[in-house]
Amino acid sequence: MLWSDPPDDSPDDLREAQRMLRRAGVVLAVGMVVLFVVLGLP
Repeated sequence: MLWSDPPDDSPDDLREAQRMLRRAGVVLAVGMVVLFVVLGLP
């Protein structure tokens, strides 16, 4: 690690944004699975 590198600790808002993106990805994946199941039923 160089002396000019920024510190590794991320601020709280960045951590919250990453948490929201991860949650949105999970919701999107589950939604796609449900959509494919519903489209495959008829």
